[in-house]
Amino acid sequence: MRETTLFDERLEETTEIADPAVDVLAEGGLHKIMLFFHQPATWSDGTLLLVWLIATGLSGLLWRLLSGDKNSAWMVLLFSGLIMAADMLLLRSLPRRGISYGPWQAQFVVLALPRLAATAVAAFVGRVLGLEWGIGLFLSAQLLGLAALIWGTEIEPFRLRLTEFIMFTDRMKPGSPPLRLLHITDLHIERLTAREEQVVELAKKAKPDVIVITGDFVNLSYNRDPETHRQVWQLLRRLKAPYGVYATLGSPTVDLRETVVPIFNDLPVQLLRQECVLADVGHGRTITLIGLDCTHHIPTDEARLAQMMAQSPANSPQVLLYHSPELAPQAVQHGIDLYLCGHTHGGQVRLPIIGPLLTSSQLGRRFVMGLYHYGRTHLYVSRGVGLEGLSAPRVRFLCPPEITLVTIRPASL
Repeated sequence: MRETTLFDERLEETTEIADPAVDVLAEGGLHKIMLFFHQPATWSDGTLLLVWLIATGLSGLLWRLLSGDKNSAWMVLLFSGLIMAADMLLLRSLPRRGISYGPWQAQFVVLALPRLAATAVAAFVGRVLGLEWGIGLFLSAQLLGLAALIWGTEIEPFRLRLTEFIMFTDRMKPGSPPLRLLHITDLHIERLTAREEQVVELAKKAKPDVIVITGDFVNLSYNRDPETHRQVWQLLRRLKAPYGVYATLGSPTVDLRETVVPIFNDLPVQLLRQECVLADVGHGRTITLIGLDCTHHIPTDEARLAQMMAQSPANSPQVLLYHSPELAPQAVQHGIDLYLCGHTHGGQVRLPIIGPLLTSSQLGRRFVMGLYHYGRTHLYVSRGVGLEGLSAPRVRFLCPPEITLVTIRPASL
């Protein structure tokens, strides 16, 4: 699986760059918000029933205050209570049906907020344009919200796609057969579901020469759970390719180094940590795989990449495996052929015209999903397989999961 050369020996002698003292993601505002709204995960059923009653009452009160109509407020209160009860029952049923395993209590509280906001907007519209308009908007928004929740939890997360693209490089010997490289990222396993089974089946059908995985193996809600670690191990051992399976670690907040690294013990998967591998991929072909831990501290990861590139052979296609797209400018500067990453989930929830609501990337919307081509560098940001953790709703909307098959061909002369 690996060709050891003097190139590898030189890398072993390089100075190790220490991880940053601060976890960039853990200190970020988004992570803190998710932690705050994760608190209901420990609340009792009685407490959640009280939350439901309060949210229902607030809906009626908001309508009464903003629309100015007392009679319709009772209808709004009753309908809001029914809709939020449906949210609660749906979220509670997901683990039992093997769909997702997030804390339903936290997700229920999070989803109640946009429902209350929609009620307030509809009430204001009713005051300005007439009560009929407001009631119509209220009913439409609440029913569409429920339909979107059903689609986002039960259907779209399981519409896994195999995305394919072809790239050319002058670092591959002319006349060489194409190299098929399968990229998987952001598995975010809580428990194995039908989605992970689809990953295995699509990987078999793709018939790749090499498989690469760029981190976030576990879900943030389950990153210390031994059963999750065991099931990740079970999944990874089923992924096979003739010339090897390689992996890098994801965000340090998600892929805790002390718990995720041991998963790779006794696995036929080579974990690359600040390491380059000149891999023999048959038919006289080689490929340079550059694998870096992702810290999200760009100066640290930029320095590690520069250290790797200073000793990386230039006569073989160079593939950077790094969890996030945040090193895109540096990859272009180094002239890397192919940069594979994930992290953004494509936004996970996208709206028409608006696009992704969040990307969790320090580069914002610059590299959200799909293929980008700058100079000789092809960057592919995958939408990933799994779903965000903690209090984030386990939904995808207009952003189905994917794995990616890259066919690398020699450039035409």
